[in-house]
Amino acid sequence: MSTAPSHDVSFTQPEYSAHAKAALGRKPALFINNEWVQSTHGATLAVEDPSTGREIARIVDASDADVDRAVNAARTAFDDGRWSHLPPMARERAILKLADLIEAHTAEFAELEAIDNGKPVGMATVVDVPGAVQHLRYMAGWTSKLGGDLVEPQGLPRGTVFSYVSREPVGVAAQIIPWNFPLLMACLKIAPALAAGCTLVLKPAEQTSITALRLADLVSQAGFPPGVINIITGNGHTAGAALVRHPGVDKIAFTGSTEVGKIINRDATATLKRVTLELGGKSPVVVMPDVNPEEVAAGAAGAIFFNSGQVCIAGSRLFAHRSVFDKVIEGISQATAFWKPRPSLDPQGHMGPLVSKEQLDRVMGYIEAGKRDGASVAVGGDTAGSSGYYVNPTILVDVKPSMSVVQEEIFGPVVVAQRFDDLEEVAKAANDTCFGLGAGIWTRDVSAMHRLAAKIKAGTVWGNCHAIIDPALPFGGFKQSGFGREQGRAGIDAYTELKTVIIKL
Repeated sequence: MSTAPSHDVSFTQPEYSAHAKAALGRKPALFINNEWVQSTHGATLAVEDPSTGREIARIVDASDADVDRAVNAARTAFDDGRWSHLPPMARERAILKLADLIEAHTAEFAELEAIDNGKPVGMATVVDVPGAVQHLRYMAGWTSKLGGDLVEPQGLPRGTVFSYVSREPVGVAAQIIPWNFPLLMACLKIAPALAAGCTLVLKPAEQTSITALRLADLVSQAGFPPGVINIITGNGHTAGAALVRHPGVDKIAFTGSTEVGKIINRDATATLKRVTLELGGKSPVVVMPDVNPEEVAAGAAGAIFFNSGQVCIAGSRLFAHRSVFDKVIEGISQATAFWKPRPSLDPQGHMGPLVSKEQLDRVMGYIEAGKRDGASVAVGGDTAGSSGYYVNPTILVDVKPSMSVVQEEIFGPVVVAQRFDDLEEVAKAANDTCFGLGAGIWTRDVSAMHRLAAKIKAGTVWGNCHAIIDPALPFGGFKQSGFGREQGRAGIDAYTELKTVIIKL
């Protein structure tokens, strides 16, 4: 089986800009009540550049007292109505102003995201920052459209009671976001909460907090009152856990691993906090026999190698019909040349390093486990560079459904490829997982497309494309990929409570 041609790649990270150096040189602090405040205990965490493996900054590791201060600020701001009682158009203007400010600083945010996360700066410029802006602008429009309903009771004479259903903000939201799309996920979370009238405490991932802290600089400029948006940093098992357990929090929104999501859900049960969870995935990509293998190969490669495979909806399980399997694998193997990893600030890069040494060890551990279980490496399977956390695009074949590389989320640039013969067989195989977040189908047969889409248990199914996400379309998973939906009308409804009012006349 053919592999991609090898070629030399420089792993020297270009110099940071003056803006980036200033942001990275910020004294560790927390953003509470529109002010930068010091931690109560002074503990900090290192920030690394995954392209080099070197420490580049430090952030606060928030204490329980820090968490308490942030939640109390959000609680006060919600209870006194300084945000929720504003005219909807005033809230809309503030959200739109924040979007405008982010857009005006696109180059700076993209560079910081690339440095902190490891993703290519070009990708951050055209995907992450515009996506963050789009989510804010879309949700801003909902502020004036969350009306209630007048409902006539069915068991009482007309005119004896006046009854209506109103929709109110749920209260204080604790939002815990992952490290794979830091700025985008921050804005995806805060936008519906703000539009609904909630106040919030945002905790970015400890590995990638830099853009969230830079975002905080823009909050007061955009016109948000103190306490509406609070941003704290720290470890998930300490600061994140304290947020989940805090009695002043009404709603938890978490994106991350299924393992951590289960812990959060259990902890939130003690006070019956409202919870939405967007968790892991092991998305199937099904290639039917009527396709052009060369065209599909490019799409299938992008589905798994985009963002170094660190995507919850990555197309990590490839099912290609037996008649086109070899050609599809050959095409993806050739496409890996495009996805060869480079430092994040390299303007020619399409795929950067993994986010951390921990993640690199995890991904390489899965590759080694796959080989021990009998899988064959069609291409890749190794690291690159003498420093940084680079893993080459990898295709594993000769896999079996029981293997860990097939069943578990690797969260790296690794795809496992399997053959199939008919529609029923592949539908069953696609559903043979505890996850159900996304799925892709490649075919020219519209009937087969719809029949298979109906059979696959996933929150989103793509046809002849992959990973298209839009703020207007609800997003979430089946099974252990979480519950609740983000984006669209469903996404803002998740930050509200329904109240029924019945008045005897």
